[in-house]
Amino acid sequence: MHWLFTVTLLALPVLARADARKTLEECIEIALRQQPTLRAAAATVAAGRERVWETAAAYLPQVSASYLASRRHGSPSSFTNTNAGRGETRPLYSTAVSLSQVLFDFGQNLQLIHAAQASAEALAADADTQHDTVVFNVQQAYFALLAAYRLRDVAEETVAQNEKHLDLAQGRHDVGLAPRFDVTNAQVQLATAELNRVTARNNVSLGRETLRNALGLLGPLDFDIVDSLEQPRSEVGDAEALDLAYANRPELKSLAAQERADIERIKAIEKDYLPKLTLNSNVTWSGSGYPLQETWNFGGLVNLSIFNGGLTTAQVGEAKANLDNLRATEDATRQNVTLEVRQALLNLRQAAESIGVADKGLQQARENLTLAEGRYKTGVGNIIELTDAQVSLATAEASRVQALVGYRTALAALERSTAHRFGTE
Repeated sequence: MHWLFTVTLLALPVLARADARKTLEECIEIALRQQPTLRAAAATVAAGRERVWETAAAYLPQVSASYLASRRHGSPSSFTNTNAGRGETRPLYSTAVSLSQVLFDFGQNLQLIHAAQASAEALAADADTQHDTVVFNVQQAYFALLAAYRLRDVAEETVAQNEKHLDLAQGRHDVGLAPRFDVTNAQVQLATAELNRVTARNNVSLGRETLRNALGLLGPLDFDIVDSLEQPRSEVGDAEALDLAYANRPELKSLAAQERADIERIKAIEKDYLPKLTLNSNVTWSGSGYPLQETWNFGGLVNLSIFNGGLTTAQVGEAKANLDNLRATEDATRQNVTLEVRQALLNLRQAAESIGVADKGLQQARENLTLAEGRYKTGVGNIIELTDAQVSLATAEASRVQALVGYRTALAALERSTAHRFGTE
């Protein structure tokens, strides 16, 4: 008795994990924490922000210090500026501190900073694109697993129905009311149903693995999911969906930020035609013994590029060509976004209509099977009629599952194309 109690206690955590179910939103939260692609995207964004500080560093004072200790051999005159005979070796020490500060460059560094900031915004938008992709992948895997569960249930129900039909045919055959063909036909249908059940069960296992991968989990999927296929329908207009897409799609935001960055870079490169004013200061302590002699200088430097072989002109031309490329890419991306939104809307409406048709077909298939079973029991119908009715019911149930999954997948595609969640949960 004691060992039975111990085994029961050990089994409790396993049962608790098996009973745990997570909603779609909970699965999305897991993926957003676990997916390595999102961690990589976050690191890329962090690197872009650091590049902003790298660019800003040129706008701030540059201070450096140095210390040199060496031994120098030469004639005494090289040390004292006096004539002497033989050479000698002496120590030499030098300490220096220098300061450099850009005073005026017509805003070139500032525009480079703005370009780096815009580039960082583009990287953040690219990370949002990766975020939306992860969410969409989880939604697809989640609904595909729900479909696998429901189709498995259909397969289980079909096996049970065929077992009942085999018992019915066997009973009628035993009393001489049905030929042997009815029994063998029912056996064939049962074998087919059992084979379909094996496939359906395997599809569930495959679906769980697909969801686990979409979530970014390294270990097994130790929880089940909540069936959310039966949800209220969402009504979304064409104009509303397109406005949401144009305003929210991170791909468009990324391209807009890249355009701003290129515009700022062009302005910065054009400033190479203009002079730059820099403040330079240096203090040096040197000598062969302490205390060291101090020297310092303080002044300004004006630097103007007179001719550099057309380098600046070529750089400006290249930057403008890249900007034209980005603008064309933005137009093409906007066209693709429009196509994606319109396709998603059409698929969503088709899926909604398909659910209604599938519901009606399922109701009729169930009624048809009931009639066929009654006719066969009373000897009015035959086994072929009963078999056809059973196959039609299985097909109708599978069609309804596919219609439900098609609707949720189409809605997920619309959310992906508009970068907006419509909140059907």
